[in-house]
Amino acid sequence: MTDTAPAVELAGLTKTFGPVTAVNGLNLRIAPGEVVAFLGPNGAGKTTTVDMLLGLARPDAGTARLFGGAPAAAVQRGRVAAVMQSGGLLKDLTVAETVRMTAHFYGHTSPVDSVLERAGIAGIADRTVGKCSGGQQQRLRFALALLPDPDLMVLDEPTTGLDVEGRRSFWQAIRADARAGRTVLFATHYLDEADAYADRIVLLRQGRVVADGTTAEIKNLAAGRVVRATLPGADEAALAALPGVRSVEVRGDVVLVHSGDSDVVARYLMTRTDARDLEITSHNLEDAFLALTASARPGSQP
Repeated sequence: MTDTAPAVELAGLTKTFGPVTAVNGLNLRIAPGEVVAFLGPNGAGKTTTVDMLLGLARPDAGTARLFGGAPAAAVQRGRVAAVMQSGGLLKDLTVAETVRMTAHFYGHTSPVDSVLERAGIAGIADRTVGKCSGGQQQRLRFALALLPDPDLMVLDEPTTGLDVEGRRSFWQAIRADARAGRTVLFATHYLDEADAYADRIVLLRQGRVVADGTTAEIKNLAAGRVVRATLPGADEAALAALPGVRSVEVRGDVVLVHSGDSDVVARYLMTRTDARDLEITSHNLEDAFLALTASARPGSQP
C-alpha cells in the first residue's frame, strides 16, 4: 500500500434516532493494512458507525473519510467492499450467476472462478441461492465483496451462520488478504475471533470508544486474576472478605475468586481450607469486555 492518508478516519461522528444517541462524537483512525476488531454490546453503535463509514447513512455531525476522501468516492472506485449481516440475494439465481451479474457493476474485477474459490463456494457454484444454507449465503456475500479487490474490507458479523470449520477457513482467507496489505475492519460478537485474528481492538460503549489497543493491552485493562479451586462447601463470605477480592462464584464443588491480589487468596485456600486443584489465571478478553462495557447493561449506571 502506498497511501499516506488513513484507510479510515472518523472525526466527531454523531448519529441520533429521536431521543436516542446511537453514536456520540466518535473518533477513530485506522492505518492501511491494519486488521481491527470493532467490539461492543448490543446497542453500542457498531452497525450505525459502519453504515456511516460506508456512506449508507448520513451523520448528524462529524465526518467519515476513507483514504482521505468521501466514502462514496472510495466505494465508487472499488476501494471499499463490505460483508453485512444480511442483504438482498436473488434466490432463483445460482451462486455463480450471482457473482457474474455483480461483476458487471464494476469496471474491473478479480476473476469469478478465483473469487468463488477464495470464498469456499466453488463446489456449489451451480446451486441456486435459495437452496443455500445461511452460512453458504454469507460466503456468497464474501465472494461479492472480493470482486473489486478492495483496499478496505468492512465486515459486520461476517461469520454469522458459519460452522466452526467455516469460521476458521473464512478467517484464514482474511488473514491472507491482510498480509497482502488489505485493511480489514470487522464487527463481531465472537470474542475469540477478535482475540485470534485482530491486530487491534476498538471497544465501543454507548456510541463512544472506551478502549483502543492490542488484544494484550485490552486484556490488561481488566486488572486482577481468577483463582480457581475445588472446594466443596466453600465459605463464600469468608472468601469475599479477603483483601482485593472483587467477586466469588461457586459452581458445584468449584469456587472461582476474582481478585486483585491472587497471592492472598491462594495462601488462604492452601493454609486455611481443604482446597485442591488450585489454578491462577489472568483475565481473558471476555473479562475485559464485560468490565469495560458493564455500564452498558440494563439497570447499570453510565
